[in-house]
Amino acid sequence: MHKFYLQLWFFWFIRVFLFTISLAIATASLITLFIYMKKGFVPLDAEVSAALFAVWKFWFFLSVNITLLLSLFLTLKYSFNRCYGGYMLRLKACTEESHAYKENLGYGDLIRVWRKWFMLLIWLVGALMIITFVLIYLFTSFHSLFEWFSIYLLYFFIFISGYFSFLFMGARCKNVKIVKC
Repeated sequence: MHKFYLQLWFFWFIRVFLFTISLAIATASLITLFIYMKKGFVPLDAEVSAALFAVWKFWFFLSVNITLLLSLFLTLKYSFNRCYGGYMLRLKACTEESHAYKENLGYGDLIRVWRKWFMLLIWLVGALMIITFVLIYLFTSFHSLFEWFSIYLLYFFIFISGYFSFLFMGARCKNVKIVKC
C-alpha cells in the first residue's frame, strides 16, 4: 500500500509542477508580448531586451502563485482511475448501488472532493509549518517566523503535505475509495 501512495504522490507532484511552470511561462510570455505590442514593437536592443526580461520575470513569479492553485484543481482529476502499485483511487457514483464507480470523470464531479482535499491540504501545511517553527525555534538561532520562512518553503510544504493528504483522502472524502486494479 505504501508503494501505491508513493507512486500516486510522485505522479501528482510531477503533474502539478509541470502544469504550474508551463502555465506560468505561457502567462508571463503573453503578458510580456502584450506589453511589447502596446508599446509599438520598439526595436530590440540590449536595453529593451533587459526590460522585457524584467517584465517577464516579474509576471512569471506572480503567475506561479496563481497557477499553482489552478493546477492543484486541474491535476487532481488525473489521480483517479489510474493504477499505481496495484491500487487505484476511484470516485463513487451517486446511485444506490454501493459498488458503482464513475468511469469518465469530469471536473464537475470533483468539486466536492477537491474542496475537502484542499482544506485537508491547508490544515496539513499549517501543521507542518507549526512543527517546523517549533523545531527551528528550539534548535536554531531564529526566533521569528519571517526570518526563515519563504514562498519556496511554502511550496515545499504543499508538496510534502500532498503525500499525507492522499493518505487521509479515503477517510476524509466518503465518495473516494481505494480499490485493487
